[in-house]
Amino acid sequence: MIRKNGEIPPFRDAACEHEWRLQEDAMRRERLHLNARDDDSRSQRYRLLVRALEAPPAAILPADFAQQMSTLAAAQTPDRTASMRLERVLMSALTSAFLLAAVAVTLIYAATWRPLFEAALPAPAAAQWLWALIGCVGVSWLLGAWPPLARLANRAGGESR
Repeated sequence: MIRKNGEIPPFRDAACEHEWRLQEDAMRRERLHLNARDDDSRSQRYRLLVRALEAPPAAILPADFAQQMSTLAAAQTPDRTASMRLERVLMSALTSAFLLAAVAVTLIYAATWRPLFEAALPAPAAAQWLWALIGCVGVSWLLGAWPPLARLANRAGGESR
């Protein structure tokens, strides 16, 4: 970019300055409609870029384009709801399978893990406080997670009608 007084901005790198000069020269030659036959391939690409940037857009978007797109995206089409319903069913099946696997692994290896947990737990009096803390955190998490789950259930119920 040339400053108002016509001087070239300082460059830290000679290669950047050379590239900038090539771009400016290609832009000047294109605007003056000079013959492109003598240009090298890089200058021809820059001239092509100048032409593309100076050309008006092929099609002007309507004034309410964003609103039309948001309406289209929000529309509930039968194909979209059917695929979403299938996705929910598959996700529920996968979650159920993981939970079932977790329960099975816990039951199978509980005898091996129990001594390790008992050794890691503090004395019985302190263990009661630990269980109380775990219970409070669990209940807080469930109560905090409940409103989003309720909204999700309401949305799912509304779609199936």
